[in-house]
Amino acid sequence: MVRTWLITGVTSGFGREMAERLLARGERVAGTVRRPDMVADLTARYGTRFWTARLDLTDTDAIAELVNRAFHDLGRIDVVVNNAGYGQFGAVEGLSDEQIARQINTNLVGPIHVVRTALPHLRRQGGGRLIAMSTYGGQATHPGASLYHASKWGLEGFFDSIAAEVASLGIGVTIVEPGAARTAFRAAAGTLLGADVEAYRSTPIGELRTMLSTPAAARGDVAKMVQVIIDSVDIDPAPRRIALGGDAYAMIENALTERLAALRAQKTIALSTDAKP
Repeated sequence: MVRTWLITGVTSGFGREMAERLLARGERVAGTVRRPDMVADLTARYGTRFWTARLDLTDTDAIAELVNRAFHDLGRIDVVVNNAGYGQFGAVEGLSDEQIARQINTNLVGPIHVVRTALPHLRRQGGGRLIAMSTYGGQATHPGASLYHASKWGLEGFFDSIAAEVASLGIGVTIVEPGAARTAFRAAAGTLLGADVEAYRSTPIGELRTMLSTPAAARGDVAKMVQVIIDSVDIDPAPRRIALGGDAYAMIENALTERLAALRAQKTIALSTDAKP
């Protein structure tokens, strides 16, 4: 079955790998970019099967216009992949108002607007699939990544709720939680750090800044991860979450185990606050 995919952020990383794989196997891709010249090779190679448009996810009016235009031009879109995003790290005291707004708008508010615009189209065509690119940081945390985690925990909450809202309409939802992968993510994050607050230099945040300034090769194989994501679209019902990478599995398992143990330890207190019958 030939499908049409709408993928935000196809210039690099997961989005680029996904677009290339899908186009190579004969599917259609509508990809959003911030610099069209970075995908000129795909346009030249695949012609009309690669529909592209410029988009900044912080521009909510542009999101609605682009998504509606993509459905109008292509007739049907089977899979909507919310992939575009980045990591804003550093001590929260060192983050500017602009850094805070841009991180939340790009990683959380933008995808919400993509989904709310796409849903009427998916309903009318009788179904489809929504994919959210999160991270294991959507369930586990590291010091120095508070704003990034806020955006991804919010993203996961939104898509988890949406999944129950649209299941009866034939629309599946999957949240993807990769670990560290061999993309430019860490290198880019190292150039976007918040201000260096002296009081935090000897804390884990100081260690984070050092790590991002000299990022080591990650274990995650982007090609293998992307193939799992593509293959998930053939699974019915849609898997709610997919963890990718040994580090992602370990971090999520540890976080969930600790939270469950803490919750169970509070059971007596929790039940004691119920009103008497």
